[in-house]
Amino acid sequence: MDTRSQYGKFHGVGVAIVTPFNADYSIDFDGFGRIVRHIADGGVRYIVLQGTTGESPTVTKQEKAQLLQYLKENNPKNLPIVYGVGGNVTADVVSGMKDIDFEGVDAILSVCPYYNKPGKRGVIEHFTRVADASPVPVILYNIPFRTGINMSAETICELAQHPNIIGVKEASCVIEQCMEIARDKPDDFLLISGDDVQALPIISIGGVGVMSVIANAFPAKFTGLIEAALQGDFAFARKELGHFLRIDPLLYEEGNPVGVKNILEIMGFISAEVRLPLMKASDDLSERQRAVLQRDNLLELVA
Repeated sequence: MDTRSQYGKFHGVGVAIVTPFNADYSIDFDGFGRIVRHIADGGVRYIVLQGTTGESPTVTKQEKAQLLQYLKENNPKNLPIVYGVGGNVTADVVSGMKDIDFEGVDAILSVCPYYNKPGKRGVIEHFTRVADASPVPVILYNIPFRTGINMSAETICELAQHPNIIGVKEASCVIEQCMEIARDKPDDFLLISGDDVQALPIISIGGVGVMSVIANAFPAKFTGLIEAALQGDFAFARKELGHFLRIDPLLYEEGNPVGVKNILEIMGFISAEVRLPLMKASDDLSERQRAVLQRDNLLELVA
């Protein structure tokens, strides 16, 4: 049975939630709970757990399970959960799903295989096996900057024919590719922006929302502009997006989630600790972030 029509829950803003750490680099579950409550109160539609922004490469399998369980038990508005399940060894991804408790998980986000640089046939076979094995729907994740390969619009739309593949988080940042996906995809296949700033143009061509980094810090304001765009009020959405244009590049300058974690520390939610090989924001970056936050009155957006 094709269940894609049920997934309007993934329209709007989903937050690629950070993983807070203590000074000893253990997981700060109290801080994680504060972020969950903050974004839930901000009106986001769903939570993306253990994506890139959650530092998934340096979080252990056991810790991932602990975070998932904590979120299930501390989800005040019962937001849908998208869980990151991916890798570049197909057999390991498929077999690893046997150890995941999928109860309460609404979908998985699965990244295009990285480093190996498979061709189109390999990508299709990889995701076909993942989708066949997954007990919940699959959202593809195309992010060429990290994986080393771009999953073409043709490949994505071919995979969209699989009944258990319901959408794509598209982070190629190539608007022409997004337009091709929008043109050729099934009507109920979800085109989701993987970039905060590109969310508006992607919505304008048929996208349904964004998996956001910046909404960790500013969920209400960012959700408001995305919802306005989805309702066709692009004049309001463009004006509101202007608040974020100067701060957005500073989220990624020293690696994601270094920038957004530093802002969350400035705001008093969590420590900015990250795990190596990432390092906390430099003094220079932190000072420039503070200057932009003050210049654009961004901290007032939290109230």
